Amino acid sequence: MASWTHFYLIRIQFLGHNYHGWQKQPSLPSIHGAIDDTLKVILKSAPFKTLGCSRTDAKVSAEDYVLELFLNKAIVPEQLLHQLSKHLPADISARSVAPTHQGFNIIQGARSKTYHYYFSFGRKPHPFSSPLIHHVRQDLDIDKMKLAARKFEGNHYFGRYTQKPSAETELQREILSAQIIPNEYVTGSFIPQDSFAFSVKAHGFIRYQVRMMMSALFETGRGLWSMDDLDQSLSMETDHTHKVMHVAPPSGLVLHKVNMDETF
Repeated sequence: MASWTHFYLIRIQFLGHNYHGWQKQPSLPSIHGAIDDTLKVILKSAPFKTLGCSRTDAKVSAEDYVLELFLNKAIVPEQLLHQLSKHLPADISARSVAPTHQGFNIIQGARSKTYHYYFSFGRKPHPFSSPLIHHVRQDLDIDKMKLAARKFEGNHYFGRYTQKPSAETELQREILSAQIIPNEYVTGSFIPQDSFAFSVKAHGFIRYQVRMMMSALFETGRGLWSMDDLDQSLSMETDHTHKVMHVAPPSGLVLHKVNMDETF
């Protein structure tokens, strides 16, 4: 095992449409694989290791993602940033490189994560918007969805908002904020003029949690769920009939911001 002596935090952005998530998978393109392939070119024969702050699902994008680079020699952060910008694929961009220390933990060091799920409804938009904005064909009651989103805030049981959790998975989770807001982040001539974002912030999330929360809000906006249904879905006392059954498509989900214990 290599004895790592130098540690760096790298912030990146990526469009996830062509990737099967962050985690490396045999014979499938991943963000982690693309990062490591690029670092092999830049660092040549120097040994290294990388760890990401969290996993992402296939086709999920990130406006802000943090990974840690382990080396046994010092580098100049500005030079590495330049080389990453030069060699990374067009759908991955390096934003910053900064030194950290041996005691830093990339997983535990993330104080909070904010996800945005972008969506539109009604008239079908231009297909070029589809990698980043999920389109719902039915009309949605946005005002009702705004009220429903706030119900996620606080400590709740999210056992119905995941799939196949392990025995160690903590299903009681605290949501720091949850709201439906106008989309002011993903813009352009092909983006629907009336589009929205479900913005949700927490210390951490379990698998599919945000996408299943979005699905519950879609059901509410369609009039298929009442506010009471949403309340019951977050209660351990409710029977299985209130389980959230659908996972919203991944293409609307973007990791918007990662807040770390260290500022860089």
